[in-house]
Parts: sequence; C-alpha cells; structure tokens
Amino acid sequence: MQTKATPAIENIIAFLNQEEVIAYPTEAVFGLGCDPDSEKAVNKLLELKQRSWEKGLILIADSYEQLKNYVDDSQLTDKQKQVMLDSWPGPVTWVIPAKESTPKWLTGRFDTLAVRVTDHNLVKLLCQQYGKPLVSTSANLSGQEPCRTTSEVIEQFQGSIPVLDGVVGGRLNPSEIRDAKTGQLYRKG
Repeated sequence: MQTKATPAIENIIAFLNQEEVIAYPTEAVFGLGCDPDSEKAVNKLLELKQRSWEKGLILIADSYEQLKNYVDDSQLTDKQKQVMLDSWPGPVTWVIPAKESTPKWLTGRFDTLAVRVTDHNLVKLLCQQYGKPLVSTSANLSGQEPCRTTSEVIEQFQGSIPVLDGVVGGRLNPSEIRDAKTGQLYRKG
C-alpha cells in the first residue's frame, strides 16, 4: 500500500524530475542521490562528490522489483539469490551482474551493479513515491566525513542541494557490501 507523499517528499521528487542531486537520510549517514536513468544528474553527483565514474555507484530501492531493470539475477543460483533476498530489507548492499542495458554511468568500469533494498522508512517512502530506485552515495565532499544530520549536509554543501529532512537510522557504519556470486565481503558494515 502506498502512502500519500508528504509535501517535503513531493518537493524532493520535483528536484529529482529536474535532474538535480538531492540529499536524504539513510541507515547510517545522509546519502546523495539522483535519478539513476539521467546521465546529466549522475554527472552532477559525481562532480559534486569529486568521484570518478569508474568506481560505479549504488542504487537504493524500496523493493527488489525496483532494481530488476538494472540487474541480471539470472546469473545467480537460486541459493545465491535467496541469501541476498533474505538480507533485505536492510543495510546490506549486494554487487550483482548488471544487465547489458544498464548505463556505464552507474556500473563504472564494472559489469556489475551494487544494489540495496533499504529498511529506512523515509527512503522507502521516497522510492515508492518516485517509482524507482535512487543513486546512493554518502553525502560528503571528498576527504570529509559523511554527514549524519540535515544541518551537516547544509553546512558541508553550503546549501547548494535540496535536503529531505529526517534522521538517519541507528547504524554507526555505512552498509556492508558483498558480492552476490562469491559472497566476498568488499566493505564491512
């Protein structure tokens, strides 16, 4: 069941539709996000973060259904897929083979894509109302600590990006990142 969007979420969605970068609270830190299907928006995000496109990005979603246009889970065994699905919703990001149609601005130099189904209620609502996943990378300028409050985002980015006001979840560390095929741990959560 979808809930009616709050005015704050409606405003943020308007910015997303204008190919803008936004900030929003996630499980541990604020994230920077944008429309994953907009090369213009992703390039703005990469420029803002001073991050190389080659590293690839994470998509955060309300449900696995929202991610299916971007990943090729036919390359996973039933067991691999079940392990991944059993960890969601939650703070585990899985690296999955990407569909050939998935843009390079999302996958970077890889043929995989990092994806997560969140359990953060505000992000779930935002993705539901937007109708698709968001790019998700920590809200911080290169070399600085990730922001954990709305005021930190406003200060670090000098008010240059719209912020969905809210509180981060109780996690201390950003999401764990694992390879869905091998189970290899890329980042401890």
